[in-house]
Amino acid sequence: MKHYPRFPSLARHAGFSVSANALLDTGSTVNLLPYDIGLQLGAIWEEQTIRLPLAGNLARVEARGLFVYVQIGNLEPVRLAFAWAQASQIPLILGQTNFFREFDVCFQRSQCTIEIIRF
Repeated sequence: MKHYPRFPSLARHAGFSVSANALLDTGSTVNLLPYDIGLQLGAIWEEQTIRLPLAGNLARVEARGLFVYVQIGNLEPVRLAFAWAQASQIPLILGQTNFFREFDVCFQRSQCTIEIIRF
């Protein structure tokens, strides 16, 4: 059985905030924001002009660029670039661009723990 690391996070944008369980995905090129969470954050789809191509099973889903502040635990919030996908049945994904450029992540498989450190 495969376990994916999920952890509570707080996303903020345009004066709104949403709590969500984020999925840490070292294989994902981009951070991915589900459509419904973007709407809850006050983002307006038509105002996001940067279109981003997605790959794999989301290749047919339209996505647009959106900056969102994300707070993990008690760490300082950080501004992350997301591909805001026009699909709601997907998780909030933290990937290589730019989550892993802002945080160090230590996996300890034998103890089933993940440590996230902001440098």
